[in-house]
Amino acid sequence: MAETDWHRILMTVLIETLEARYTKRKMVYVSGNLLIFYEQGNKRKHVAPDVFVVKGVKKHRRPNYLVWEEGKGPDVVIELTSKTTRAEDQKKKYHLYQDVLQVKEYFLFDPYGDYLKPPLKGYRLVRENYQPIPKLDGHLPSQVLDLHLERDGKDLRLFDPSVGQWLPTTAEKLAVESAAKQEAVAENERLRCELEELRRRLDHQS
Repeated sequence: MAETDWHRILMTVLIETLEARYTKRKMVYVSGNLLIFYEQGNKRKHVAPDVFVVKGVKKHRRPNYLVWEEGKGPDVVIELTSKTTRAEDQKKKYHLYQDVLQVKEYFLFDPYGDYLKPPLKGYRLVRENYQPIPKLDGHLPSQVLDLHLERDGKDLRLFDPSVGQWLPTTAEKLAVESAAKQEAVAENERLRCELEELRRRLDHQS
């Protein structure tokens, strides 16, 4: 479960943003806070990453994720960590993602900067062992996602290097759409007024 309101909101924003990113890709599954069972017949062997992405499996709603049925585990995991989850995120989950699930990239983000120094860290699986991902222009590049992760205060943003911009969140998209609608309404009103004025002039001339 999310640690704080901020953790919950950020988790939702990241999932929605990644879902939008891969909306046309049928074989990319994005989820989060969903139980992943990784040992058949053992219901105790599970984990629920805050955010995860799996390439090569079908995109559809699942009650849970069964690794042995899907044929693979997550390719990328993002954990929104805190003081109370630090031990699990940095030790138990770290080794689980590295040794058992073999998650290609593992990112940890501490929104409040309570303990993680720096607040954003990333690891990439290299010959079955995690190696720290070096920063690139202040970002942490994800080879799997073809995106960069960047801290923005208590937010974690997804940066698209191909266009040099953050991926827009759902709220940002709605704001842009709302502004466009308001602009269209204003333009329609302007044209209506011009038309009325033109009609008055024609009536006066006649």
